[in-house]
This record gives sequence, C-alpha cells and structure tokens, in this order.
Amino acid sequence: MLDNFPRGTICIEDIEMGMTRHLRKTVTDRDIELFAEVSTDRNPVHLDDAYAHDTIFEGRIAHGMLTAGLISAVIGEQLPGHGSIYLGQSLKFLGPVRPGDTVLAEVTVTDIDIAKRRVTLDCVCTVDGKKVLAGEARVLAPSRKFD
Repeated sequence: MLDNFPRGTICIEDIEMGMTRHLRKTVTDRDIELFAEVSTDRNPVHLDDAYAHDTIFEGRIAHGMLTAGLISAVIGEQLPGHGSIYLGQSLKFLGPVRPGDTVLAEVTVTDIDIAKRRVTLDCVCTVDGKKVLAGEARVLAPSRKFD
C-alpha cells in the first residue's frame, strides 16, 4: 500500500476543512479469496472465471465491500486515524474493481463538529481515474482532551 501520509492519529482539534488523505492498493486474487473467506461471500462472480465471464462484467470482480474497506483503512489509519469510531457510511458502487486493478481510496473532510467530535468525510475510490465507489462517512474523532 502506498499512503500519502504516515499512519497514526489526527485529533479533532487538528482536523481542518478540506483535509485529505489517501492510499493506493493493487487488489490481488489473494485479497479476493481472503475477503470471501472472512465474509463468507462466495458469490462466483468473485471467484469463478468461467461463471464470471458470462456475467455483465465479462470477468471476475472484487467484492464491493473489499473496495469499501480501503476507505475504512484511510479513516482508521490516517484521517482521523487511530481511535476513530465509525458512526455511519453511505456508499454507491459505480464500477467494477478487477483483480490486478490499483484502487486509489481518498477521503476529504467536508464538515467538522468539534463540540461533538464528529467529522464528515467525502469518500471516493478510483481505478485509472474512473470513480468506482463514492460515498460519505461520519466518524467520531479522537481528542487530546478526552483520549
């Protein structure tokens, strides 16, 4: 994974509007197999070349939630980072992610409520510049005052 900033914690007191963090990850066959094992989602569109070839995707695709998990990684490791608590997430799946694709997962701060320690983040995943996932996350950020 190629992160644009070190992993760790950004406390609510230091978060600014427009602040952005991202990571890049190439999705492998092994990633898809592990996600299928952990999630128990063994849909053949993810695992069976012959089956997937006859679908609208004309080949295997990664689980949508595997891609969404990269957003979780940015939130949990970078912005706000360690100590963040997910409150909600909306997602729209806009295109397939295939084995071998490199996904850029990016979050951008769009709202901050310092008193409640709440941060709203615009979330986007792209492959070769094309959006494959978009959404919004709401998180509880750590604070130097309480944590």
